[in-house]
Amino acid sequence: MNQQNLDLRVTREIGNKVVRGIDRQRQRELWRSLAVGVCFVAVVLFSGWQSVAQLRYGYEIEQMEQEHAEERDLNRHLRLEIETLSAPGRIERLATDALGLAPPAAVGVEMIQRRVTPPPPDGAVLADRDAGGRNVPSVR
Repeated sequence: MNQQNLDLRVTREIGNKVVRGIDRQRQRELWRSLAVGVCFVAVVLFSGWQSVAQLRYGYEIEQMEQEHAEERDLNRHLRLEIETLSAPGRIERLATDALGLAPPAAVGVEMIQRRVTPPPPDGAVLADRDAGGRNVPSVR
């Protein structure tokens, strides 16, 4: 037979398996590194979450301030409209033109304004001023 045409491969499985024991120190270092990594990731996520929350609240505050300014302008406009509608000249003009009312006669109209103060209760102590300007209690 021709050796050149023959392609034989012989493989042999070698049962040389090395079993290593658990290295306790390396295992502790691995767990320690994992704990530090988890803490670092947690801090980064917490910081990012706070930054996003701060931006969101900033936008909300800006929007609320803008709405407040719009409401303030609307309030100012409505107050001006109330003042315009409740002007005495306008009311008088509406009363005479639209409702056909006549203005009151100047004769016989008298404004009376009287201020009534109730008497103090019995045995009340009131403060009077003496000649020197000092408060002196007096019983009435």
